[in-house]
Amino acid sequence: MSSHRVYTRSDYLFFLSYRTRWIDNDQYSHVNNSVYYHLFDSVVNTFLIQRCGLTSDSAQIGLVVLSHCQFFSPLSFPQVLDLGLRVVKLGSSSVTYEIAVFEEGKDAPAAVGGYTHVFVERGSRKSSPMTDLLREGLSSLLSTNESLESKL
Repeated sequence: MSSHRVYTRSDYLFFLSYRTRWIDNDQYSHVNNSVYYHLFDSVVNTFLIQRCGLTSDSAQIGLVVLSHCQFFSPLSFPQVLDLGLRVVKLGSSSVTYEIAVFEEGKDAPAAVGGYTHVFVERGSRKSSPMTDLLREGLSSLLSTNESLESKL
């Protein structure tokens, strides 16, 4: 992940608010790095449930095959966070998300990361093309600039 990219709130198309908890802090009084992956999972799955029709018993599920996070500034309890989500690459059975973690009211993120989901059949765990509803929902988050860059 390049540190030359400038990230702003306007880059993201879906947001979820998160109120930090005391337990999110580590011994250094900032949100522990492992918590960021919980935040990523929360915003992605909220979107998949609300906008893509995924349920706890869907025939198709997403498996994480790659994840990353870059930190820019610390966050701490009791801050309220805004989690921004967008799609940077959309394949036939996979999607790459980018998530930015903003302190409420700030335009620059404290962290940016994401992961890649490969969608598989629940029972066999074999890769399968996304359903139309899933693909339509994820397409609404696709950044035109990023999709062009990913083809270069």
